[in-house]
Amino acid sequence: MKNLLIISSVLLGSSLLVATTPSTPSVKEHLTTSYKRDQGNTAAGPVGIISIIVDKSDYSLSVYDDKGWYATYPVVFGNNSLEDKKMEGDKNTPEGTFHIVGKKVHDKWFRFMMLDYPNKESWEKFRKSKANGEIPASASIGGGVGIHGTWPHEDFVIDRYKNWTNGCVSMKNNDVQDLYTYTGVGTTVTIRP
Repeated sequence: MKNLLIISSVLLGSSLLVATTPSTPSVKEHLTTSYKRDQGNTAAGPVGIISIIVDKSDYSLSVYDDKGWYATYPVVFGNNSLEDKKMEGDKNTPEGTFHIVGKKVHDKWFRFMMLDYPNKESWEKFRKSKANGEIPASASIGGGVGIHGTWPHEDFVIDRYKNWTNGCVSMKNNDVQDLYTYTGVGTTVTIRP
């Protein structure tokens, strides 16, 4: 009994130590938890103009406002290669700077924020890839890329690094609901490797 008490005290003490030690979340932690600037007062939302940066290598979507960093959410993508989108059907998530051009409640993916892919930059990369013979001459550029949730009850795909989309950015449903509430049409979204 004495040994059990000591072990539980040690375990409790070390968990309290871990809980009170501030640190920057690792990439893996990003996939299980979202982080906000002010966990105690998130109802106010971001201040001023917001922008979004999606970092494919970190599987993260970060929101910035007039005060700086506001929130980071775990995300997944299309193809496991994490390459830049070259053509319709490659399941790659495009890289570049885009804007949200529409928002809607979605029957399959909870919330959907449409990006202006393909934009001028996308078309230039597409034409160059065709000219260099990197993609077939008959290829089309595709479209319909956005930020959305998961299938109902399948948020676990985010926790498991399961890239499953056709090229979109996928978030947990609670996270996409949060982002959807304060993100407007016209918001800049930068997707980088």
